Amino acid sequence: MRKRILVADDEEIVIRSCLRILSDDKYEIETVRNGLEAIERIAEKDYDLLVLDIMMPKLTGMEVLQRVKESHPDVDVIMITGLNEIETAVKAMKLGAFDYLPKPFDPEELELVVERAFERRQLLQENVNLKKEVNARYSFENIIGSSPPMQNVYRLVARCAPTNSTIMVRGESGTGKELIARAIHFNSLRKDHPFVTVDCASLSENLLESELFGHVKGSFTGAVSNKKGLLEVADGGTLFLDEIGNISTSTQAKLLRFIEEREFKAVGDTQSKSVNIRLITATNKDLEGMVGEGTFRDDLYYRINIFPIEIPPLRERRDDIPALAFHFLSQFGKEMDREVKEFSAGAMNLLMNHDWPGNVRELENTIHRAVILSSDDIIRQAHLVNILDMQPLADMDVPRTSEELKNIKKVARQKSVENVEKLFVLGALKRNGWSVTAAAEETGMQRPNFQALMKKYDIRIRGGNPTNGDSES
Repeated sequence: MRKRILVADDEEIVIRSCLRILSDDKYEIETVRNGLEAIERIAEKDYDLLVLDIMMPKLTGMEVLQRVKESHPDVDVIMITGLNEIETAVKAMKLGAFDYLPKPFDPEELELVVERAFERRQLLQENVNLKKEVNARYSFENIIGSSPPMQNVYRLVARCAPTNSTIMVRGESGTGKELIARAIHFNSLRKDHPFVTVDCASLSENLLESELFGHVKGSFTGAVSNKKGLLEVADGGTLFLDEIGNISTSTQAKLLRFIEEREFKAVGDTQSKSVNIRLITATNKDLEGMVGEGTFRDDLYYRINIFPIEIPPLRERRDDIPALAFHFLSQFGKEMDREVKEFSAGAMNLLMNHDWPGNVRELENTIHRAVILSSDDIIRQAHLVNILDMQPLADMDVPRTSEELKNIKKVARQKSVENVEKLFVLGALKRNGWSVTAAAEETGMQRPNFQALMKKYDIRIRGGNPTNGDSES
């Protein structure tokens, strides 16, 4: 689509020069001879750029500029000025003009300033689009899941997002704690400011402190220059401390001091700095238990646990599995340019019956791999049994390729052997009064080897009885 430019000047020679210089398939040029006509034309049509003379009849260029910036602030304006009007042109830029050109101007000068105006316009539009995309992605209404447990999460996010309260997001690994944290930020008053993530589990104590608080040159070996900490980077926005249960007691003390005073010192610095941030933390650990053990400070725990949000594991919201699965199917289908659009009944049954210890992240990875393995437009059980290490269900799909048949036979053989091994161990234990030593001797196995089989099938003896849920009592 061609860019639309309006040229407003009362001199015929300038009008003709602009038409000649800007005659290009990229631009659609229109002209007017006075300021009043320029205002009327802009009110009637959409223009991308206004080339505007400062001295014009009826309305001056400065008056036109002010009115255009009030009614159409997205229209860029280039002022044309005589040599004795440079000071006025500078004032025009303070009022919102993009640039100015002194008369007489070279064709290359006009072309260059017009190109720069459109380049900046494109960058601004890309930033707007990116911000819309980010806000849409992390809008909590668009987080997938309509089950009652997730509806409760949405209600809590809606309540806390507009506040500045400290939030703790709790849940198992892979449940989407960071996604919820981002949703809180992008639905808050701080959404136009930074969202900074710190993975506390992946950094050593010294490196975590340097990342959080920054350091000054020479404060430790390798500190060759001053470094701004992430607390300072997040100023005005949100700091997300993921897996906060992993930080050392020393770092806990420094973090507590920051939360109480809103001030901190960079490593090796004597001067305090103050920042305005919102704090969101996340953990998959039992912090209350850690407080009892003395590995997590109780005063810090109470400071960060002001508004807790618990993210349910996927096995407790199985109703959300189909929607999530189809979402990932569409996502990876587009990424890999594959026309995979459906799950067979057997495949969906398998997904619904899996316990998903890795939660949503495991489901995402499973669908990703299944799309790679698929040979047509349907995900079948044969694509999933190896990935999930599950026994095919009774309504298993009939394999359509030799590779699918091979995979199903392999899994079926493996599961049959595992069932026999498990029954072998349980039978020996039962016959020998649940004595591991006696059962090993009876079967002719070394005790460590027999215990290895017990561990493989999670069979533990407590109080003279096995604790495995599938065992006999």
